[in-house]
Amino acid sequence: MKIPKAIQNVVESFERLPGVGPKTAERLTFYLLHVPQGELDRFAIAVQRLKKDTVICSICFNIGETDPCSICDDPERNQSLLCVVEQPLDVIALEKNKKYPGVYHVLNGKIDPLNNIGPDEIRIGELLERAKDPVSEITEVILATNPTMEGEATAMYIAKKLKSQNSNLKISRIGRGLPIGADIEYADPTTLERAMEGRSEY
Repeated sequence: MKIPKAIQNVVESFERLPGVGPKTAERLTFYLLHVPQGELDRFAIAVQRLKKDTVICSICFNIGETDPCSICDDPERNQSLLCVVEQPLDVIALEKNKKYPGVYHVLNGKIDPLNNIGPDEIRIGELLERAKDPVSEITEVILATNPTMEGEATAMYIAKKLKSQNSNLKISRIGRGLPIGADIEYADPTTLERAMEGRSEY
């Protein structure tokens, strides 16, 4: 049986998404076939607007609706406390907890030599500039990279670089409330709260 081109195009589009295999792509496509046309149109418009209605913050490199983002632009946030994370999803996970009062810096990746990702491929340079800016109020940097081998290597590299440019800067590592090998985005709020409270100086 020849699959209609319209169906095949959608299946192939879903397959390009991370974690979506051929069977899942087919199930999602055939599910959409049974969705009312109005709902499908709203879904299509939402996907179309995804990049058009979002910007990357020029300060923290998180994704928001404005530049600077709502977190960087919030006068109530503690600008002296800077939390370094790998991805915007980590910011969302930490913000759900509503316990962290500071601001963020999103690396948009981690040091991963096996995939040819070095310090220059992620936003470490911008972090170092931000930390040494004389106007900056930063007194503590919390390294909240994921507790994986790559995340630990990234945290160690950043800590070494920060210490070399400012020995008075407090550098802490997110606590061990997170199991080794886990990603921040999948952690529950209580675990994240304990991890943040249990951070240790790096």
